[in-house]
Amino acid sequence: MDYFYLGLITKPFGYKGELYVFLDTDEPEKYGDLRAVFLLEGDEYIPYMIESIEMRGGKNAVVKFLDVDGEDAKSLVKMEMYLPISELPPLTGNKFYYHEVMGWQVIDREKGNIGICKDFIDVSNQPIMQVDFNGKEILIPAVDDIFEEVDRENKTLHICAPEGLIDIYLE
Repeated sequence: MDYFYLGLITKPFGYKGELYVFLDTDEPEKYGDLRAVFLLEGDEYIPYMIESIEMRGGKNAVVKFLDVDGEDAKSLVKMEMYLPISELPPLTGNKFYYHEVMGWQVIDREKGNIGICKDFIDVSNQPIMQVDFNGKEILIPAVDDIFEEVDRENKTLHICAPEGLIDIYLE
């Protein structure tokens, strides 16, 4: 099973085993009724049932895990929370998940088909799409302004790369 990063347990809250969590998502309100999450312990994803979750504004929430109290709760601080990819809410229009478009054709408005989306990397808070063009790597900033159309039916990303950017890689 594949998982996606949901957030981080940041600190204890009170003395009843509740924990502050940071939800690293654009729409934290979509996760206000979670029943369980997976915590990454070493290299294993361990399920934890949620007794209660209370959204606290912004991307913060207070979570109480079932059968986790006091000191046991404190031991979970700084642990990463994950959910199965199958739990992601579906996106429509020009919004997409990075994992969703891997292997798709990338079509630039000026240059046409520039290759296949291979991966996304985070460089100083700026995601970059890696495109494979016949063995050459093309790096495209993954910002909303560049993506013109997400064609799920034909598995293509239509972009408008900044002028001259693609030429740098193809010379």
